[in-house]
Amino acid sequence: MTISSETPFRADGLPLLIGSLPINDAQIAIKEWILTATPKIPIWPQLPANPYEHMLHQFAEGLPGVVEESIETSDSRIFYDTEAPGFEEEQLAFYEEYLQVMEDPELLLTSRFAVNRKRAQGIYTLADMTAELPDPIALKGQITGPFTMLTGVHDKEDRLGYYNGTIRDIVVKGLAMKGAWQALYLQRQSNLPVLIFIDEPALAGLGSSAFISIAADDIQADINEVAAALHSVGALAGVHVCANTEWDILLGSDIDILSFDAYGYFDRLILLNQQLHSYLDQGKILAWGIVPTSDHEAIEKESCASLVALWEKQAAELVRPGRDLAAILRQTLITPSCGTGSLPPALARKVLDLTRDISRELKEKYQV
Repeated sequence: MTISSETPFRADGLPLLIGSLPINDAQIAIKEWILTATPKIPIWPQLPANPYEHMLHQFAEGLPGVVEESIETSDSRIFYDTEAPGFEEEQLAFYEEYLQVMEDPELLLTSRFAVNRKRAQGIYTLADMTAELPDPIALKGQITGPFTMLTGVHDKEDRLGYYNGTIRDIVVKGLAMKGAWQALYLQRQSNLPVLIFIDEPALAGLGSSAFISIAADDIQADINEVAAALHSVGALAGVHVCANTEWDILLGSDIDILSFDAYGYFDRLILLNQQLHSYLDQGKILAWGIVPTSDHEAIEKESCASLVALWEKQAAELVRPGRDLAAILRQTLITPSCGTGSLPPALARKVLDLTRDISRELKEKYQV
């Protein structure tokens, strides 16, 4: 896959959203929510009110061995089974198509790796609205991360998919191609740079007994494989983690954007001060999740002024000769700490408004 590895994009303290919203109409989500908060970098909204848009289901279609049952009911299940009838034939067809799109990425657009409208209506709605967007500079999408998918699906013996080499390879390659399809599709519809965030909430569990035998190098290799697929079609690759994790895995990976919950976990990330400087020295971007989303009281009490002050206090810990607050802001996107899909609409709206207002105030103050 060799379309392009150059994506012209500057963060410049712009506001950006993470993904989910607490409504069920993609057009309303974009017109009345997203474009009022982040018009320069619109996202396609994930709408978790739709069971097909739940994190494990949304990108599972077409992955051999990954089985979904009763998606639309309270008995919904997703698991893996490599012993099911027809698995070997499905696996062969999957790899044949994978090799074809690796050879000719344009085939992605009509391949099994395309995500259908039922599972991601927001992608298609955003693409259909590109002519109406007010002067955007990029579009943003998202994909479930391989670690989260592979630790979220189990077999009938309750073994994690991550520990099954066959399933792990299928899921990593499948998600990589679905991410590349998404980026290529949005590029073709808009002629804009595309950012794709790899959502990895399960990385917060690293160090627990359930994941004790998983090697950091393997996690990084899987993320790099997805990032390479995104880079091959000219997209930027981000990783979003909404809690604490082993940040050195991500800072040393091939991603372009690290999206983190600065409101709750900046004190953990800044412990890797030198790695952060090395990351920024490469021209990479921090998606600074300064607006709280997990604590209703925190959302209610915080203001634009208080969170601007918090960003300045945090960013000051990265200041050094040649890297002042303005320079840091140029490599920063201002974001909520996570998606807002589980919040009451009024609180979600405040999160979006704060994200927009903090960005505006910082950009004016530091002339970025």
